[in-house]
Amino acid sequence: MHEFAFENLDVYKLAVSVARWMRSTSWPPDAHHLRGEAIRAADSVVLNIAEGMCRGGKSGMNHFRIAKGSAGEAFAALHVADFAGCGERCAELRRIGAMVTRLRVR
Repeated sequence: MHEFAFENLDVYKLAVSVARWMRSTSWPPDAHHLRGEAIRAADSVVLNIAEGMCRGGKSGMNHFRIAKGSAGEAFAALHVADFAGCGERCAELRRIGAMVTRLRVR
């Protein structure tokens, strides 16, 4: 069975975990608008890592830049919402940003 190059990357697995957490966590009612933004941003991290690895070259590197920007956006949404569990996810998003920065494609 064919596997995609991104499937076993730690950064991809961590990004999927954060994206799933964003969806499954109860957000405060006054942060509902941030929840939608955070979910979209977290999904974008996952999707752009996958697409970047599949495309390669300059296009792939651009997808990694987008993934890093989306990680920053998700971080900011959590930072503003500031509810239980945000601190751990913010740390994971910082880690994702650092890991994406080091990604290279062939």
